[in-house]
Amino acid sequence: MYKFPYKDIISTKQFTRNDLENIFSIVKEMEEIVKSAKVSRLLEWKIMWSLFYEPSTRTRLSFESAMHKLGGDVLTVSDWSTSSLSKWESLEDNAKINSIYCDILTIRHPEVWSAEKTAKSVSKPVINAWDGANQHPTQSLLDVYTILKENKRLDNLHIAIVWDLKYGRTTHSLVYLMWLFENITFTFISPEELKMPEKVISFLDEKNIKYSKINDYKQWIKDADVLYVTRLQKERFTDLSEYERLKNDFILTLDVLKNAKKDITIMHPLPRVNEVSHDVDKLPNAAFFRQAENWLYVRMALLYLLLNQSEWKEFSSD
Repeated sequence: MYKFPYKDIISTKQFTRNDLENIFSIVKEMEEIVKSAKVSRLLEWKIMWSLFYEPSTRTRLSFESAMHKLGGDVLTVSDWSTSSLSKWESLEDNAKINSIYCDILTIRHPEVWSAEKTAKSVSKPVINAWDGANQHPTQSLLDVYTILKENKRLDNLHIAIVWDLKYGRTTHSLVYLMWLFENITFTFISPEELKMPEKVISFLDEKNIKYSKINDYKQWIKDADVLYVTRLQKERFTDLSEYERLKNDFILTLDVLKNAKKDITIMHPLPRVNEVSHDVDKLPNAAFFRQAENWLYVRMALLYLLLNQSEWKEFSSD
């Protein structure tokens, strides 16, 4: 039996390998609930407040769908201007008020460490759904789960992460989780302007994890087991001329993939712009839409664990 040891989910760095193995066993149970089309009441009478102060489609809707699938209810703020923050209320006061009306809070906010600040302000569980330039921990949990499903293992993997590594917060969180497994090698592929931040590189050096940094878009994926592509995040650029200069530098096509292993797992956190050709979608190892499906199951498991701070037991969805 597994007792979930955390009140909140703020950072990928809080998890151990044992945590992930237990979480993923519960994710499989959630997947079975959904695919069996049974009615679940595991979170009946529970309310999640969905606080999204930055734009989101997949993260917000998958969290809200997860809550509904488990029999709970959702309150939503999806526009900063409709909340009291637009009246200069502090984030802490805003969180305290919101927590009165719900059992759990999911928050996306542009300020770094905003989720941690929220968690310290309230007694209810808080989930970080992306805090500025910091982390997106639930995204990386579902990314790792996808890698497990697609590759049947999490040890002995070579992971190539491509394109916008500077602003791609999902890539930072993925690195912080995958180091927990044995014999992991990373290859970071990006132009100099979008290279992996020093804080991530320092983390890898500290943990003695193998990595390389290259910008050769023709040969870089030949040894990779997993290819994780990110979009160029136009909204993060302060100089749009830099975005325009870079936006067509990398496009994953069938021709580029001729250099890759035939069974390489192709992932993308979505949305995509032009960095992955639609021709790639037809490949059996193009996993990004299956990756999106896993958002639901992983977030169902996390909501259940946070709202049931007791030992995990076999459960029925009846």
